[in-house]
Amino acid sequence: SRCLPDPALTCLSLLFQGRLPGIKVKYLLVVWLGIFVGSWVAYMHYASYSELCRGHVCRVIICDQYKKGIISGSTCKDLCEEHTLRFQRCLSSSPTQQVYSGLWKEKEVIIKCGIEEALRAESNPDSVPRRDVVLFDKPTRGTSMDEFKEMLLNFLKSNLGDQTSLAALVSQIITMADVNRDGKVSLAEAKSIWALLQLNEFLLMLSLHEKEHTSKLLGHCGDLYITEKIPHNSLYGTDVPHFLQSLLPSVIHRLIHQWFAPAWPRRAKIAIGLLEFVEEIFHGTYGNFYICETSFKNVGYNDKYDFKMVNLRKVATEMTIRGFLKGRHCEQNVDCTYGKDCMATCDKLMKQCKSDMVQPNLAKVCGLLQDYLLYGAPPDLKEELQKQLRTCMTLSGLASQMEVHHSLVLNNLKTLLWKKISNTKYS
Repeated sequence: SRCLPDPALTCLSLLFQGRLPGIKVKYLLVVWLGIFVGSWVAYMHYASYSELCRGHVCRVIICDQYKKGIISGSTCKDLCEEHTLRFQRCLSSSPTQQVYSGLWKEKEVIIKCGIEEALRAESNPDSVPRRDVVLFDKPTRGTSMDEFKEMLLNFLKSNLGDQTSLAALVSQIITMADVNRDGKVSLAEAKSIWALLQLNEFLLMLSLHEKEHTSKLLGHCGDLYITEKIPHNSLYGTDVPHFLQSLLPSVIHRLIHQWFAPAWPRRAKIAIGLLEFVEEIFHGTYGNFYICETSFKNVGYNDKYDFKMVNLRKVATEMTIRGFLKGRHCEQNVDCTYGKDCMATCDKLMKQCKSDMVQPNLAKVCGLLQDYLLYGAPPDLKEELQKQLRTCMTLSGLASQMEVHHSLVLNNLKTLLWKKISNTKYS
């Protein structure tokens, strides 16, 4: 009856005012919840960043050792004196392996540096020697050039196997170590290149330097090294921010990937490059290599949609895996796993790991490519593509099946994709 003499607007206003206290409580609750969640996300992001990102520590250590004459390198002057090499965005996934995007003489690069020994010394300085003593201890003063070459050759044999091509790799390493191009290798130059060789990714970059699917090595200072920047460092071109990955369901992840992924013909070209990389590291110039974490985060592509391996730290040499498996006790296959997914078979009678891989590189890569290639695939190709990918994923890592069968499956898949995009703008 209160509303009858009043206009409709006044009636609506009175009704709204009657419900206002309830609306205020709900509004405040939503705001409070939003602030709480936002603060938690911000705190987690900051805590993760401060733990993972210690580029300033890396730079201070490297420049201190350079000024003391302990180390040398092609980029030391740019980093420590002229400051034309600058750290920018932190990309680290581990506090002991610092990865940053950077600028070097106004060119975009990736800077990588290990600070494991320094972090250990921070936590327990009394029990751990200084980093320069631990890392740059070889070769010692008085080592001749011939002795250093022998050191390098023996090191490469133990890590890559006794390959006939190792002498050429030794020569390449000596040339890289000779920063001032005087035909000699100083003690600081020798210590720096020796320290770099202890890093798995650096060793693999040297071993695969002739391949077009790995990043180019641009320079180094001590055990800090610089590579070209790969524009797209994920197979899908983008990725969900790290702090949101655990909050979003896998269905949302897949939708985001599909939304931002390149057009199907572009994906086919990238996939062909990935298959070529698998072919290159199987019986390559310097032995066999295994991909031990098959993830779309470890592979990417450039602006021309040419495949590039983003993270070689997830690749291991055959000798490394054999050394890990030798004499290793096991109850089941999972006990014989190197890295994330380089799994060998377990001899359940002898309770020891064997050297045969359960899944070869090709089978794991085809599993990665299944969703990537089938989404949006041309209708006239999809059925045959699905069939070939399924065959590929069932391949065994047994040595007796690794040669002809694998080559046949790989070539069939490459041919199928290439026929669809050849003679088009995408090829």
